[in-house]
Amino acid sequence: MPRPLVPVGTSDPSAVLRGLEAALTGGPALLPVAEGAPALPTPPPAHVEQRVALVVETSGSTGTGKRVALSSEALLAGAAAADAALGGPGHWVLALPTHYIAGLNVLTRSVTAGTTPVVVPPGHFDARAFAEAADRLEVDPAAPHRYTSLVPVQLARILDDERATAALATFDAVLVGGQATPAPLRERATAAGVRVVTTYGASETAGGCVYDGVPLGPVQATVHDGELLLAGPVLAEGYLDDPGRTATAFTEHDGRRWYRTGDAGEVHDGRVRVLGRLDDVVISGGEKVPLGLVERIVRGLPGQDAAVVTRRASGEWGEVPVVVTDRPVDLDTVRSAVGEALGRAARPADVVVLDRLPMLASGKPDRRAIRAIADPAT
Repeated sequence: MPRPLVPVGTSDPSAVLRGLEAALTGGPALLPVAEGAPALPTPPPAHVEQRVALVVETSGSTGTGKRVALSSEALLAGAAAADAALGGPGHWVLALPTHYIAGLNVLTRSVTAGTTPVVVPPGHFDARAFAEAADRLEVDPAAPHRYTSLVPVQLARILDDERATAALATFDAVLVGGQATPAPLRERATAAGVRVVTTYGASETAGGCVYDGVPLGPVQATVHDGELLLAGPVLAEGYLDDPGRTATAFTEHDGRRWYRTGDAGEVHDGRVRVLGRLDDVVISGGEKVPLGLVERIVRGLPGQDAAVVTRRASGEWGEVPVVVTDRPVDLDTVRSAVGEALGRAARPADVVVLDRLPMLASGKPDRRAIRAIADPAT
């Protein structure tokens, strides 16, 4: 029997929380919708299959729009595995938008813990507002831990504010995901007494399912033809009304159903290392250059933990890496660091400095907008 799919605006996180509670207990499926955001080309269906509890719309920072269908079993499996990895249930500060899976996971884990998250006001992230939310967070014996989930740019803003940093240091765990966390940023957090747990996952895996490189309890990771694959009870049902894309992204391998992440990766002794997007490669002077690896080197330079590396067409080389940042950095310094680590072809051709990097509501860089700035001819 089909199940109604109810859109709920995310400007009111408490309404999303109520909708999610109902969905997890057999009520209508939930579709969180960001008011004012561009709609996907096709409207959502009025009903979904009975197994679907949550639908997450995502366009990503580079790809096309899709609707990821998640069951309550996948959401609850992810929450239980996270609790086991972190040390038990707790109270959460919600600092992420609730139309993104990381924000929805904060709500799911609050529901399973029987707690209500303290909400940082939606909109432009403010470290002082986070500190005030942290001050309001109270724990109890049934859920004794303090947790929050951030993206790297939010963590950096908090560490720039003394009061917010002191508040963050009181948390038992601070999940940081959505993109790679630069090593210098993590080192700053550790020095400030903040317990950072880096996470990796996607909407298709009910959010972060690899913590500090280790797959959560029921999750398996492998590499096939250079691509990182994930399996386990956290996997999505697929994409609504898109069987072709579902068949491409979810595959059978070694007798299990796997999600093809689209990321290059390695798995050694049970630990996962993500190397960057498989499709994020430029051919420069006949050599393949993975932009994700270039970006990792650039972000390791002082003050460049938010820098983005994109591509630009070149009549001489075909394509070249370009650094886009909101903090000045010497091009020769960048080229030297990258060339030493990755070779001459990987050296960026230019540094573009902006007053402010274009960002998505999730806190991730808007890579399409950044590429258009770096290469206006595209």
